[in-house]
Amino acid sequence: MIMCSRFFITCCLRKFTIHCFDGFDENMSEEGRFYPPIEPYDTGRLKVDDIHELYYEQCGKPDGNPVLFVHGGPGGGSSPADRCYFDPQFYRIVIFDQRGAGKSTPAAEVKNNTSWLIVDDIERVREHLNIDRWVIFGGSWGATLCLLYAETHPERVKAMILRGVFAFQWKEVQWLYQEGANLFFPDHWDNYISVIPEEERGDLVSAYYKRLTGDDEDAKMACARAWSLWECSVSKLIPDEEAAIKVTNDLWVTQFAMIECHYMINRGFLKSDTYILDNAYKLQDIPCSIIQGRYDVVCPPDTAFKLHQRLPKSELCMLTAGHYSREPKIHEHLIKAADKYKVL
Repeated sequence: MIMCSRFFITCCLRKFTIHCFDGFDENMSEEGRFYPPIEPYDTGRLKVDDIHELYYEQCGKPDGNPVLFVHGGPGGGSSPADRCYFDPQFYRIVIFDQRGAGKSTPAAEVKNNTSWLIVDDIERVREHLNIDRWVIFGGSWGATLCLLYAETHPERVKAMILRGVFAFQWKEVQWLYQEGANLFFPDHWDNYISVIPEEERGDLVSAYYKRLTGDDEDAKMACARAWSLWECSVSKLIPDEEAAIKVTNDLWVTQFAMIECHYMINRGFLKSDTYILDNAYKLQDIPCSIIQGRYDVVCPPDTAFKLHQRLPKSELCMLTAGHYSREPKIHEHLIKAADKYKVL
């Protein structure tokens, strides 16, 4: 073990760069650094089909460098804190809630809700706001969507900032919801499986989906809370009580669990298990910063490393952190990455 406040390694292998930051910066506060809270200068709603209407907002500098924040989940929704990764003196910050999530309506709706429809929605938001090209920023499921969008519309992407990369490989789904992560969090896992009869635990995603889409409202809410609490509880390197508080919000857990389980059982609606990594060659000319927690149990770092190997213009920062975007080291490096691209 190397004991120091910051240990820095730069490896130049096959023309790609990895930065490893171990230890904690003694000068960093518990919550790290954000840009000051700001309010939107514009909000709106965009109807994308006969069912779904999306909420969007714009903050910062109206004629600044456009950046799109893509929230996680699926079904997680955005929050005011998401505005604060970006320098408002330089960026035109665009945030939207995906189908069924956050302030978009109808809440928790899974009909007409697929990865490809959300990719289309992102393009509709860009066209609606008369943006030519933008920086895209997303973590976890947000990173998945950023990659799918960039692989579909590479000409519209100036740069990518990705955190906790999730490529929707089946082994990633199984790791979190069936076997793998449970070995590190057996106490939280016990709560996760407690709402499912023992005879159905061989396929927990299917067992949850049956109840989340069933008619028993009590079972539906119990499963929504247990599913959401499991993921929230394992997201931080150092767990706290925030997860237990967050799952008291009935609307949020319903949106999060219903939509996320819908995507998991449908394997992200992707054409193959390795679709995102197989199509990464389309992104070779796009600068990319990848911020990854070495101890991320939700999105293990193997996927981020494999993506990094495929992107010659990418930089991978491997940090002593978990999955949560607001862990001090994670969000400090997200802000640094956003600062890097603010004058593109």
